[in-house]
Amino acid sequence: MNISVQGMGVRFRQGVEALQEVSFEVKSGELIAIVGPSGCGKSTALNAIASLIEPEEAEVTGKIYVDGRPIEQNGRRERNLGYVFQRDTLFPWRTVLQNVEAGMEIHGIAPAQRRVRAQELIETVGLTGFEHYFPYQISGGMRQRASLIRTLAYDPQVILMDEPFGALDAQTRLILQEELIRIWARNRKTILFVTHDLSEAITLGERVILFSRRPGRVTRIYDIPFSHPRDPFELHGTREFADLHASIWRTVSQEFRSGGH
Repeated sequence: MNISVQGMGVRFRQGVEALQEVSFEVKSGELIAIVGPSGCGKSTALNAIASLIEPEEAEVTGKIYVDGRPIEQNGRRERNLGYVFQRDTLFPWRTVLQNVEAGMEIHGIAPAQRRVRAQELIETVGLTGFEHYFPYQISGGMRQRASLIRTLAYDPQVILMDEPFGALDAQTRLILQEELIRIWARNRKTILFVTHDLSEAITLGERVILFSRRPGRVTRIYDIPFSHPRDPFELHGTREFADLHASIWRTVSQEFRSGGH
C-alpha cells in the first residue's frame, strides 16, 4: 500500500498553523523517514494520515490517499494502518503475550491463531521468557519491542511510527533500529517513520523528508544511498555515513536551530 499526501495543511482551532502545503509520496514497501525540528508538525502529519485529528480539534486541508483512495472513504480498519507511538502504549494489566495478542483480538483473529503468531513475534525480537511478565517488570526497550510487534501482529500494510525510540538510550536505540530494519527487510511493509534525530533518519530511511520549522513544510527530500538491510552499528562507523550526515546537516541545521534545538 502507498501513501500520497497532496497540499496537506493543518490549523488547530486555537489558531496554531501546524502544517502548510505538505506534499510527498511513499511507495508501497518503502521505509521513509521524516525529520525536522521539534514542534514542526511531524506527529501532526502522521495523525492526519491516520485520521486521528477530529474536526472540532483542527481543520485539515488538502488530499491524503492511502492505496489510491481518499482516507475519508475508508474506515481505519479498511486502510490497514498500524501506529507505533512515541512511548509504549501497552496495557499495564496485561502480560507481554496478552499485549501482543491485543490487536489481533480486536481484528477478530481466533485465539489459537493469535497465540501462535504472538509467540513467533516474541521470539523474533528476543522476548522469549518474558511472555508472562507485566510491562512494569521489563525495561523500556523491551516494552517498545512489545509495542512494535503488537502492531505487526495483525499484519497492517502501512505502519506509522512516531519517534518510537526517542526516549531510549543510544545503544538500545541502535538495537531497535537494527530490529526494525530486519523485520522490514523481511516483510516489506510501507513504513513512515518520524524522528527529530538526523542520524536515525539516515540509518533507517530509503529516503529522508525534511520538514521546516512550524508551520511545517517539505523543504527537501534526500535519497539515501546505503543498501538494505543495514547494520546500524557498522553503518555509523563508516566514513560514508559521516560524510552524508555532515552534508545533509549543513543544509538542515538552520531549521533545527530555528526549531528550538
